[in-house]
Amino acid sequence: MKILLTGVTGQLGWELQRTLLTIGEVIPVGRSVSDPSLQMDLAQLDSIRRTIREVKPDLIINPAAYTAVDKAESEPELAMAINGIAPGAIAQEAKQLGAAVIHYSTDYVFDGKKNTAYTEQDQTNPQNIYGKTKLAGEQAIASVGVPHLILRTSWVYSLRSKNFLLTMLRLAQEREEIRVVDDQIGAPTWSRTIAEATAQILSQAPENISDFLASRGGLYHLTASGQTSWYGFAKAIFELDEKKSDRKLQRLIAITSQEYPTPASRPAYSLLDSQKLSNTFGLLLPDWERSLELVMQK
Repeated sequence: MKILLTGVTGQLGWELQRTLLTIGEVIPVGRSVSDPSLQMDLAQLDSIRRTIREVKPDLIINPAAYTAVDKAESEPELAMAINGIAPGAIAQEAKQLGAAVIHYSTDYVFDGKKNTAYTEQDQTNPQNIYGKTKLAGEQAIASVGVPHLILRTSWVYSLRSKNFLLTMLRLAQEREEIRVVDDQIGAPTWSRTIAEATAQILSQAPENISDFLASRGGLYHLTASGQTSWYGFAKAIFELDEKKSDRKLQRLIAITSQEYPTPASRPAYSLLDSQKLSNTFGLLLPDWERSLELVMQK
């Protein structure tokens, strides 16, 4: 199977590039790829179409995204081009090739007004530009009618790229006091477990991936088990950090969202129910605390 993979410099794309080696031939594309024939800019439709037609993949996996949630409020057109319009173009090209698509989305498509985990059937109502553009991408793929898998995940982190974990570890070196929001609830999810779950789903497919996703694909929630707040996540990070002696940090303080205003509004409760994924593919991601322990050991 020939797999075209976007976003290979991002935290999820980096993991996927390695995890998928046992599944098929992985062809990484992106703006920074040295091979001109594999250079693809998700903000440019011509670039997307040209590269896909050149590669002729059996499967396109798209973890690439505009993920700067607050910055998206001032760059809505760019965020929509990458998150909303590009996935539709990818789906159209895949359909013409008879290929399939795997795409990743976010818990921020919900408004956070529930107090129980969101299922795939719940009404979406994004509260920021990032969430609106990611929802547009979901809808664009579904409207094309290509065999697809859309995996919504949440609070993704790793030891690469930009994310909450690395931000906390950096701030602990710089500040004596860190104030973290304690009234937003979700599930921190390690990028490697997302990549491994993707590979496990693909390993269940017969020879034709398009037929497999045509019958078992669609929209699924894929997050770590358990739940916490950003403050709880930060507290766990510092408890597991073996470099305590190197830290400047003395105090971790829980605050409300009102005490930490941001350009983008975030859902107060964005826990996702992954039961459909478990029922269909037999997959259940580990508890977020267990995954964090593994990451911090590295």
